[in-house]
Amino acid sequence: METAKAEKDLFSWSAPARPFKKKNRQFYVKLYAIAGIIGLILFLAEGIMPVVLLVSLLFLYFVMNTVEPETIEYRITNKGIYMAKKLNEWESLTGFWFSVRSEIDLLIVETKIFPGRLEFVIPSEKKEEIKKHLLAFLPEEEAKTSYTDKATKWITGVLSGNKQS
Repeated sequence: METAKAEKDLFSWSAPARPFKKKNRQFYVKLYAIAGIIGLILFLAEGIMPVVLLVSLLFLYFVMNTVEPETIEYRITNKGIYMAKKLNEWESLTGFWFSVRSEIDLLIVETKIFPGRLEFVIPSEKKEEIKKHLLAFLPEEEAKTSYTDKATKWITGVLSGNKQS
């Protein structure tokens, strides 16, 4: 009969629950102008329901970009990775890599189950130590960039005024 191993903390850190960077007024003016044109086209083609959905998504985006996220604790243990007291077991994780979005360092972990990817905000000075602990359980390999990722990056670049192709 196999005995269960006791859980052991390997590394922990505190950081915001999600990437956050305040946007300027010009960003929102461009966003609402583009959304207004798309909303008009949707209204003429499909009626009011797609416009209601568009407005709902704009409101959600606005709230997510104006309300600062809470600071939570992240922990790497011998059982998996905790994000705000929720365990993501090693068996459900397939690989990891590091990324930067809006000047914020991120640890991205691929999962076998929904949602497919987990993003952890990390302090840049602790990146190497986090990497050392993760390599004991997961391979470091970046997933291919999907069309959705490319489109999101392009739209964000257009709205923020960056010249990207």
